[in-house]
Amino acid sequence: MTLEDDDVVIGMEIINEEYTDSTLFTVTENGFGKRTELGEYRCQSRGGKGIITIKTTERNGCVVDIKQVVDENDLMLITDQGKILRVPVEGFSIIGRNTQGVRLMVTEDDERVVAVARLAEKEEDDADESTDGGLDTEVEEQE
Repeated sequence: MTLEDDDVVIGMEIINEEYTDSTLFTVTENGFGKRTELGEYRCQSRGGKGIITIKTTERNGCVVDIKQVVDENDLMLITDQGKILRVPVEGFSIIGRNTQGVRLMVTEDDERVVAVARLAEKEEDDADESTDGGLDTEVEEQE
């Protein structure tokens, strides 16, 4: 990949083909982001300069991270001031690559989103188990 002087690589996703309904979620430092269909990204040849995933302006800031997501995922946005916000992916429309995105989180003038994390999936089996901590609650009748 050929980068310009002020370009940096901020992330990479390996496309998981078993999730046919997955999208790419892009987050910027001023709390903006968007979901884009994976089909909107073409393959690049060796030495390519990449593909624009979001229009960056003073309004939305630089890209912080990208994540491959499905509707069931939740993301955590973390700011440099210690704010944390849980964002359900399904609440955001899928829009094209050549847009600025929508507001995900309100940030102060001197505050920036610095990290994005996809929450671990819940185990369905864990929810089905008893809520007594696994203790045997049967009581033997005494004669």
